[in-house]
Amino acid sequence: MSQYAFGLDEKTVVIRLRTAAGDLQCCNLYYGDRACRKTPVEFTKIEMRRLYTTEDFDFYEAIIENCYKRLCYYFELIDEKESLLFYGDQFEHETVDDRSEYFQLPFNHRADIVSVPEWAKHAVFYNIFPDSFATGKRFISGKSTEKEWNGEITRGLLGGTIKGITENIDYIKGLGANAIYINPIFVAGEYHKYDLLDYYHIDPCLGTNEDFAELVAKCHNEGIRVVIDGVFNHCGWRFFAFDDVVRNGEKSRYRDWFYGLKFPVIRPDDPEAYPNYECFGYERLMPKLNMENPETKEYFCNVGKYWIENFHIDGWRLDVASEINDEFWREFRNTVKKANPEVLLIGEIWESANHWLDGTMFDSSMNYDFRRHCKRFFAEEKDDAARFNERVVNMLTRYRSQTIKVQLNVLDSHDVSRFLSVCGESIENYKLALLFQMTFPGMPMLFYGDECGLTGIIEKDYRRPMQWNKKMLLTDYIKTLISLRISHEALQVGNFEVVAAKQNSRVYKYRRCLKKENILVVINMDNNMVSLNSSEMNGTVLLSEKLLDGKIGGKGFAVISE
Repeated sequence: MSQYAFGLDEKTVVIRLRTAAGDLQCCNLYYGDRACRKTPVEFTKIEMRRLYTTEDFDFYEAIIENCYKRLCYYFELIDEKESLLFYGDQFEHETVDDRSEYFQLPFNHRADIVSVPEWAKHAVFYNIFPDSFATGKRFISGKSTEKEWNGEITRGLLGGTIKGITENIDYIKGLGANAIYINPIFVAGEYHKYDLLDYYHIDPCLGTNEDFAELVAKCHNEGIRVVIDGVFNHCGWRFFAFDDVVRNGEKSRYRDWFYGLKFPVIRPDDPEAYPNYECFGYERLMPKLNMENPETKEYFCNVGKYWIENFHIDGWRLDVASEINDEFWREFRNTVKKANPEVLLIGEIWESANHWLDGTMFDSSMNYDFRRHCKRFFAEEKDDAARFNERVVNMLTRYRSQTIKVQLNVLDSHDVSRFLSVCGESIENYKLALLFQMTFPGMPMLFYGDECGLTGIIEKDYRRPMQWNKKMLLTDYIKTLISLRISHEALQVGNFEVVAAKQNSRVYKYRRCLKKENILVVINMDNNMVSLNSSEMNGTVLLSEKLLDGKIGGKGFAVISE
C-alpha cells in the first residue's frame, strides 16, 4: 500500500490517481472483490473527486466505505473526445476477464493501517532548547556552568534548567500550546546535549531525574503533553561503551556497538581532524552507534521504554532518524508502543519521509519542507501563489491522510535561522507565515522566543537566551492564532481545499472543512489591495488584518466562517 491506495480503517479504503492538469473532464473508479467466485468480476462504479489541482497535475480521490477486504480496480478516464480505461499500467478500450490484469489492493490488513495517537491531531507544540530557555520563573541567568558526572565534565552555556521550564509552564499554557518538545536533556558533555554520556539520567547542569518527574507531572496536570529528544544515532565519545573500546581496542566487549571502527581507536585532540571511526557527520565527539548489533539495539529500546514507564513521557522526537537502519526503528516502535500505545514518535527527517511513515516506524516527521516552501512564498517572496500551491499540494499528497494530520510543521527549530530573520525582520510577512502554519493540516510548532520576535541567522544567535524582559512583540497575535485553531476543529483535522492560487498572483485562498463547518482563509502576500467576492463577504469574519469594506490591504488576511 502507498499514499495512492491505503486503508483508513478495516472497512474504508482510499484510492487516488494523479493525472496531467486539465486532461480529464471526469474520472471514475471501478472496484470489485478480487477474490469473488464470479468471472468476470462484478465492478462497482464510483465517481472520483478532484482533490487538488496544480500547474502540472490533477489529483483525484475516491473513498470506498464498507469495502471488500481484497480489491481489484481500474479507472475510467473521460475527456472531451473519448473515454479510456486505465489498468495494468496501460490504456485500454475494454475490460478483460483476467482479474490479475487490474490494479490490486491484495488485503486491507489491520496491521498495515496507519494509526496515529488521537491527541496528536489536536496538538500545538512549543519547542524548548533547555539551556537557552529559563533558570527560574521568567528569568534566565545567561551564565555558563560546569558539573561533574562520574568523573566527566558536563557543560551548560546559558543557565537554562529543567526547573526553569517547570516554573514557566503557566507561561506556555498561557500561549495556548498543549504540548512541549524539549531538545536533549540527558547527561552529555557540551551545552547542546547531543554528545551523550548517560541515557538514564538528566544532565546535572539541567537538574535531576526528580526535577524532570516534577516537570512531567506539572505538564500533565495542566493538560500539556511532553515529548523529549532521543539521540540514538550516536553517543558521546566518553560514553561508557566507547570509552571501553578506546581503552581495550579489539578485545572490548563493546566493539560491535559502534559503526566503522578502525583499531586502535584514537580520540583526536584536533577538532578539525577526521576520526578513524564513523561519527555523526565528521564530529569526533559523536561516534556512530551500530544498531544492527542485538545488544546495542536492546539497550536503546530499553532506554525508550524506561522514560515512558518511569516518567510517563508522551513521545520521542528521534534525532538523525534517517541515518539509522529500519530494523531498529521497527523494534523501537514495537517496544515503546507496548509501554504506551499513545506515545508519539517523530522522526527528524529533512527529506520526504514516506519510507518511514508506513505505520511500522514513526507516526510523524519534522516537516522541514513546510519551512522551505513558506520561506520561498512568505519570506523571500520568490514564488507566486500557483508555485506555492504546487509545493503545498505535494506535501498533502505524498503521505496517507492519517499522517498528514500529525506532521510536525516547523518554521523555526534549533537547527535553522529564525524565520523572522529570514523574512528580513518583516513582521507583516512573518505574521502571514504564522497564520498559514496555524491553519494548515498537521501539528504547528513554535520555537521558544518566536512570540517575542527573537532573531538570529547563525547558531549562537538563533539559540540565544530567551528574552524574558523583551517586549513580547507577537505574543498576543500568537495567542489569538492558537485560540482560533483550538476553537475550531475544522482547523485541526478538517479537509484542506484550495480555493484560489493563480499564476502571477500572490493571493492564496484555501478552505478547511469538517462536517458542516467551513473556514475560508485568504492570504494577501501582495502589496496591493484585493477584493473578496460576494459569497466570501457573506460569512462571519473570525480574524482579520487590513480588511475593510470587503477589501484586504497588502500583506493582510481574513479568516472567514462560511
